Amino acid sequence: MHETNVLRQLILAMTGQRGVEKSICPSEVARSADPNDWRSLMDPVRDEAIRLAREGAIELLQGGNVIEPGEFRGPIRLRQAKSTSSSPTPGPCQKTNKP
Repeated sequence: MHETNVLRQLILAMTGQRGVEKSICPSEVARSADPNDWRSLMDPVRDEAIRLAREGAIELLQGGNVIEPGEFRGPIRLRQAKSTSSSPTPGPCQKTNKP
């Protein structure tokens, strides 16, 4: 059995390569980790994907829509999380243009 950290790194690397517009199938991660026994890795891959989604690192998709981690049944896809803000907010030491 592969360590969770290996699966985590594979998920992050593979979703990062695809970017925020494209997704991957969890089976791609499992096959990359162990081409001969990938089916036994499907549950651990999905479990790690749920953890990463809860951390905000990736998004889980079903039917093309973002879904909540752990609240799904059936096949899912994984993609890199989209940024939630379009412009950075000033830090505590940065000046603003307010009078």
